[in-house]
Amino acid sequence: MKPVAFITGGSRGIGLGIAQALIKEGYRVAINGVRSEDRVVETLNELNSHGGEAIYCQGDVGDASDRSNMIEKIRAKWGQLNLLVNNAGVAPKERKDILEADEESFDWLMGINLKGPYFLTQMTANWMIEQKANKQKDSFSIINISSVSASVVSVNRGEYCISKAGMSMSTKLWASRLGEFDIPVYEIQPGLILTDMTAGVIEKYDQLIAQGLTVQKRWGKPEDLGKTVVALATGMIPYATGQVIHTDGGMTIQNL
Repeated sequence: MKPVAFITGGSRGIGLGIAQALIKEGYRVAINGVRSEDRVVETLNELNSHGGEAIYCQGDVGDASDRSNMIEKIRAKWGQLNLLVNNAGVAPKERKDILEADEESFDWLMGINLKGPYFLTQMTANWMIEQKANKQKDSFSIINISSVSASVVSVNRGEYCISKAGMSMSTKLWASRLGEFDIPVYEIQPGLILTDMTAGVIEKYDQLIAQGLTVQKRWGKPEDLGKTVVALATGMIPYATGQVIHTDGGMTIQNL
């Protein structure tokens, strides 16, 4: 049977690019978002065209009952899950200097960007362990989409940077814990990717890219991330659990 992937935040942007790539690779995909399903019908139709198979799991990854409901929907539909892509994430509602940032923003963002993926991974990992016991030859993996902000400082969105740094440690923790079950865990750190999240800063970063911010002088695209996920999920980069793939056009290379 075709493998099944669950991509959080998969109805737009990076997540949709990943879903599209996995569909082409022969995966059945469940995509998640907080919008009502009637607002993603077009997206589902596109994914389901040309022999694809996709469902929508509405919910907030930061909410425990929503996480449980989404996993149960996948279990009821397909009875298996081979790949979890923790992609859902939010930026601060308002960028504030860390000298002025408030706790409400911190708690809201951490719930979605860090706590949610942590406990979704826990739930999924336990299910994958169950499946692995009965299907030794099947492939299972978990991929965390974090950001260059895990190590690159932005003092006007400190909570975002901390959430992504936490995601990096989560990758190492889960890779270590799931090693005995042969379930690899990877992390992808995107750089500047053209999505609705970056729409408001295009002009700023166009100039910075032209001035050498990235080695490859262009914005990243969701399909760049999709290809990276496919390579990891299909075992094209074996013997590398816990490792970070920097899909950032060389942005984090230090130059003298």
